[in-house]
Formats: sequence, structure tokens, C-alpha cells
Amino acid sequence: MTFVITPGCCLDASCVAVCPVQCIRPRPGDPDFTTAEQLYIDPATCIDCQACMDECPIDAVHPDYDLPSEYGDLVAINAQYFEKNAIVESAAPVARRPKLPEDRPTLSVAVVGAGPAACYAVDALSEIKGVQVSVFEKLPTPFGLVRAGVAPDHARTKGITKLFGRALSRPNVTCYFNVEVGRHVSIDELLQHHHAVLWAAGAGGDRELVIPGEGLPGSFSARQFVAWYNGHPDHARDAFDLTGRTALIMGNGNVALDVARALTQPIDAFSKTDMADHALEALARSAVEEVVIVARRGPEHAAYSTGELAALARLDGVDLIACGRDIHHELDPADPRDAILVAALQRAPIAGRRRIVLRFGLTPLSINGDANVRSVTFARLDGEREELETVDTGLFLRAIGYRGTRVSRQLPFDERTGIIPNEGGRVYEGDPGHPITGLYCSGWIKRGATGVIGTNKIDARETVGALLDDHRAGALSEPPHAAGDIRQLVLARQPEVVDYATWRRIDEAEKARGREAGRSRVKFVSVEEMLAASRLNA
Repeated sequence: MTFVITPGCCLDASCVAVCPVQCIRPRPGDPDFTTAEQLYIDPATCIDCQACMDECPIDAVHPDYDLPSEYGDLVAINAQYFEKNAIVESAAPVARRPKLPEDRPTLSVAVVGAGPAACYAVDALSEIKGVQVSVFEKLPTPFGLVRAGVAPDHARTKGITKLFGRALSRPNVTCYFNVEVGRHVSIDELLQHHHAVLWAAGAGGDRELVIPGEGLPGSFSARQFVAWYNGHPDHARDAFDLTGRTALIMGNGNVALDVARALTQPIDAFSKTDMADHALEALARSAVEEVVIVARRGPEHAAYSTGELAALARLDGVDLIACGRDIHHELDPADPRDAILVAALQRAPIAGRRRIVLRFGLTPLSINGDANVRSVTFARLDGEREELETVDTGLFLRAIGYRGTRVSRQLPFDERTGIIPNEGGRVYEGDPGHPITGLYCSGWIKRGATGVIGTNKIDARETVGALLDDHRAGALSEPPHAAGDIRQLVLARQPEVVDYATWRRIDEAEKARGREAGRSRVKFVSVEEMLAASRLNA
């Protein structure tokens, strides 16, 4: 027997640390860790101890005899990985829990944000004796894109919130949700009450195509659509035209596949999930029959994971189709990803069935229409000759990536890269050799919008390591006020502060609504609803 890691692996790598024989690869620090689709378990080395399964925060590890039927090929895929990446050495990484120096036994840190990057930073900091953490989040709800970005039909992935919740509820962590830094409290004020400020509030903007018509009604970012169906308060009132037959998605990462599933699956596939009620109602009325996923380059460069592509091919009542003239390299049927495309090339559209069409090698030139999107024109290379192709649609979604935006006048920002200038998490302005005292960053605003949930763990620990090094070296200024004193300052400007116990009332109210409806939860989609729920049983 061996254990198998299934698609959806968050790359948190908690399993690596507990494996007694180090049979899980790649590990943090390995050359391919940051680009891996998921982690793999070597069946020849695994001793069936189950430590990885017990440790996995999203229950992605299964014994090979108990794999869900749709994952039957994963045993072979795991073995194939180690045929190409044989384990040379298996010594466990040395992990030492950091300690504060005896001459500086206390440290207070304000963390801005409550998504994965922030929560991993809180987890790393709060496990150290003598550290006090204050968490500031604009919304009344924590967990960032795990709540507002993970697809509703990926409930297992959302299980990572249990780990995050344990960190946020520790006695040396104080949560200030529904508090916006820059509006209710300034960065300077945070530094007056803390040794350091760690900004980990994500990337709230979108990459753009910069083509004519991009601003037309009917042209959106996939981020907006995902936030809408997940019930984010800033997007709950958005409206998308679902009356047309065809929807176009530009980009072929996992977000594009998430959106395609939402647009094509029968609504029953989401009826038990936490998809927002307004989205369930709109998608139930949708006339969309065809979703075309368009990529500039060939399938060998596709950003989606093999597991997510395989899941797309297994959708009930939805056909996955590819266009032969778009593919200019030979596909290998023995390769799991290529095998899916081979099958998609051989599949013909069936009248009356919804379908997802994969297109490659198309460059968008313009989004056409007067009052609304009516079509999109692409250029494609046919040999050495460029051809134009126009596809009719009333809904065009850009899934080409998130992008950081300037978050505060008190923090430097690189407009070209969309990140806060930093060196290993230390924020600097001008010369990297002269960081700004007490300012740090982590997550997408630090490195750009790349990686999956677990990627933020390594990222956050790098930043926390830099912060701790600076504290040991005496490089952080002693704050004139205690961290706890900031509560009165914040309450004077924002009386509706939501702490972790108050968030739990919102959480329980959503789950109670879900139980009544036979669903995992029914989300509140406005701040007013959330705050009303937070007052229940107070």
C-alpha cells in the first residue's frame, strides 16, 4: 500500500515535515517546488505510516486502495514522477522553532490582511513565545481568496481555513476585522503600537490586455466574476449578461477552468455548495451553451494543472473539445495532459449538450461592439500567414492574472511590476540595501500573483525570518505605545470592529442557514448582513 496526493494539493507542504522517510517531493527548497502542480509520494519509499494524511490541511491525501474513482490513474502518475525525479537523499529538512533573544523577549507585529499570506505569517509569528500579533482586515470576514476566490465546487480546498482559524484564534493574536488600514488607522499609527507592520493584503487589481473595447459593458476580469459567484460584498451587485449562447474566456490557467465549470455545469452541481444565492439564481437561468477558452500560445505552455484539466474532461453533461488546427506540436498519448487533449480533439460537438472548447494560438486584437460586447477579433498564425478570426459573444472574461495596486501612500509601489519593492520581504524605497525600518510584506503584493495557497507559506516564513533577524539585531524601533492600546484608537473611528469571536458568530449563522437549505453554508453577501449576524447572541 502507498498513499497518493490528489489534485487540489495546496502545496502547503505540511506533509513533508512529518514524513519520517522523506518520500514526498518536491520539498520546499527543491528547484521545482515553486513551479510544481502538486506534491507526489514515492510508492517505493512510502512506509504507509499515514502521517501525511493526518497532517494534510485539505484532506488531499488518500490511501491507494481508497482513491475516489475519478483519481484511479494517480497511482501511476505518482510513480511516473519518481521515474523522472528519483530520490537521491532523504534526510529530513531541519526545522528549528525560532526564539526571541533574551535581551529582547517581546515583539509586537501588525499584520495587514487575513488571507493565506497573512494567515501563514500569523501562524509563523504567533507560535513564538513573546510575540504579540494584531491582524487588520478590511472585511468583517477573514480568509481572503480562500473564501472569495476558491471555486464553490472545491470545498475540500477551503478546508485550509481550519488551519488558519487555529492561528487567528491563538491567545496572543488580536483580530481587528472590518477595519481598513489607511481609513480607520494609518501605518504610522500601527508602528507607534508595534515593532513592525507586515502587509499581506493581496493583489486587488487585474492584468489588462490593452486592446480596443476592453472597457465595454460585457467585458470583465475573471476576478470580478469569481468574486461575484463567491459572494464578495464588493461584487455581489455586479451583473453579467448570460443571455447569449457563447461566452469567451481569455487565458488558460486554473481560474479560467473554474469559470468555465461555473458557466457550463448543471446548476445542481452547485446547489449544495456555498455559491452565492444571486449567482445560483442567475446561472440557473443562463442560456450559455458554449464556453471558449482562448490562449495566445500552444497547449505545451498552458498554465492550468493536469488535475484541473482532467476534472474538466469528466464533467457530466459537458463536452471538452479542442480544435486541431490550433495545435502545432505532436501530442504524446502516454502523457496524462496530452492524452486529455487527444481525446478532446477526437470529440465532436453534440447538439443540445453544453461544451467547453479549448483554443490555442489566438492573439486578441479588439473587443467589438457599441453599447455592449458583440464579438472579439483574434489573430492566428497559419504557417507564415496571419489570419483574422472573429467570435461572436456577449460575455468576455479576462483570466490573465491578478495584479497588485498601490495600497497606501505610506508604502512604496512599483507600477511596472505591480508589487511593493522588497528584498526577501523587507520593504525598501530606492536602494534595496536600505530597507524602511519596520515595514515588511508577504504574498502576491510581495512577489506578484503567482503560485497556489500553500506557496504563501514559504513566502510568509521568508518574510517572518527577515523580521525576526532584524529584531535580534536591534534594527526595529521600540514602539512608544503597547499593541493593545490601539484598540481604543480604532474603536473611536470604527465602532463596528469584528474580533475573532465575533467572526465566529457570522460563521455559525452562515452555517445554520446552510443546514436549513441542505448546503455547506449560505453566505451573507453584504457588510450590513454580516454585521447584523455578528450581533446575534452577543
